[in-house]
Amino acid sequence: MHGVTPGEVAALKVENVSHAYGSRRALEQVSFTLAASTFTVLLGLNGAGKSTLFSLITRLYGTQEGRIAIFDHDVSRASGEALRRLGVVFQPRTLDLDLSVMQNLRYHAALHGIGPAQAQQRARALLERVGLADRARDKVRNLSGGQMRRVEIARALLHRPQLLVLDEPTVGLDIKARADILAHAHRLVAEEGVCVLWATHLVDEIDERALVIVLHHGRLLAHGTVAQVVGANGGTDIRAAFTALTQERADASEAT
Repeated sequence: MHGVTPGEVAALKVENVSHAYGSRRALEQVSFTLAASTFTVLLGLNGAGKSTLFSLITRLYGTQEGRIAIFDHDVSRASGEALRRLGVVFQPRTLDLDLSVMQNLRYHAALHGIGPAQAQQRARALLERVGLADRARDKVRNLSGGQMRRVEIARALLHRPQLLVLDEPTVGLDIKARADILAHAHRLVAEEGVCVLWATHLVDEIDERALVIVLHHGRLLAHGTVAQVVGANGGTDIRAAFTALTQERADASEAT
């Protein structure tokens, strides 16, 4: 298992979290910790519970069972302090298409209590970093899907969070746009010390730098480095290990 060292504050701590929609259990006793300045891929097929977990982390849903903390701030009991340290990129597009790129960023900054001058300064710097400084005045609807995602990442970083969570951020994007956004997320870890949790169902978005959490039918099946997950499951690579893990679970479910 890969977690935090003794005395280190976890960027994200999920303890025995379960969640149900009526009689359907979406998450079952999920526990893991993420250290600061790490890149972790939350890997699971559609329906694994990734979006439910993200909804709990971001307080879209209240926690039914268990505890979630962001840098030691309980998401339920100290949500303001916790969420100030969190940046989010949701799977659905959430930009206002009829506003310019800069207007979208300045509006978001105002919601976080960032003054106009500082908002403008931060937004310009972030747009430069994501390669969209020349599109600041363009309406969002005139951007490509990959460019919209980069704007959403810039927006999520405006209040300088220490933890960034991205829910299937490359869905619907072409290969180059996917690679660009993934590379940018890795740079945030290496250059800014941001902790990134990247949810996906695409195994090819995992490389040797990443830590991996495998979620399947609401249960955590593995957590560790790529080498640890592969080694523990007898595969030759992460794709084979993931297939073995999820197939074993499916076989066990059929047997019962």
